[in-house]
Amino acid sequence: MTMRDGRVLLVANPAAQRGNGAQAATIACDLLREWLGEDAVELTLTERPRHAIELASRASRDRFASVVALGGDGIVHEVVNGLMKLPADARPRFGLVPVGSGNDYARTLGMSESVPDAVVQFLDAREQLVDVGCCNGEYFAETLSFGLDAAIALDTVERRKRTGQQGTVLYLMSGLDQLLHHLDAFSFEALLDGERRIAGSVHMLCVQVGITYGGGFRICPEARIDDGMFDMCYADAPMSVPEATFKFLRAKDAHHTKFRNIHFDRASTIELTFDRRPPCQIDGEAHIADSYAISTSPKALRVLMAASAG
Repeated sequence: MTMRDGRVLLVANPAAQRGNGAQAATIACDLLREWLGEDAVELTLTERPRHAIELASRASRDRFASVVALGGDGIVHEVVNGLMKLPADARPRFGLVPVGSGNDYARTLGMSESVPDAVVQFLDAREQLVDVGCCNGEYFAETLSFGLDAAIALDTVERRKRTGQQGTVLYLMSGLDQLLHHLDAFSFEALLDGERRIAGSVHMLCVQVGITYGGGFRICPEARIDDGMFDMCYADAPMSVPEATFKFLRAKDAHHTKFRNIHFDRASTIELTFDRRPPCQIDGEAHIADSYAISTSPKALRVLMAASAG
């Protein structure tokens, strides 16, 4: 099945890319209607935080076969959470037109950052069942992280509003600032798959469904989105600022994987605690809790991937 089968709900964040989301939504909607038919596509602009969750959760009731998110990783997060409220056999397909800053899930799906090109990709996209993560009842499509990396991700939100920077440059500038001023350490304990314990002191710890976050940093380069497993990466503390900065920059192209104090692991469930609350982000959104129950929903979401995606 492809997007040509059934009606499409296009859910767009008009504030994406500093207000360019509304114009991008109009372009995408017009192109989709040109290809699929005037009555085959309905466009709805989000009006408030978490509005996309409501819209996506009603998609099957309103007889949509596909829900397409237009915006950045934030709207991806909301639409996925809305779709996961639905029974698996009633869950519409998920598609993405990336109009954001990081666009990491778009990389996972192989979608172009050009709106017209992304729409064309839908015409021969392949449907694939992929995993979805869950932390304390909140779903995530790509990434969950703690400590330094989360602090960077959350700082980029304010920095983007203040400077207009986008993508990798935004993440690099925020990262260097956090490294210089907030290289904190957090003690953690984790129970993996209910039987194996790990512990230590870390500057950062991430739990990945996909390979990248932060605008293309390949943090867990061996991650697969359909294997029912999370890939974890964590960095031992303490590190000096020069050492941490060097390894942070090397992570852009996955050149951090051989360092002795960078560790990788895999699990389908993780029970995680820290000695104090670290910064935490879930698909770029702040998440506040005292402990973290993390599980994967294997092959829970039908996504439309670019035909060329790996």
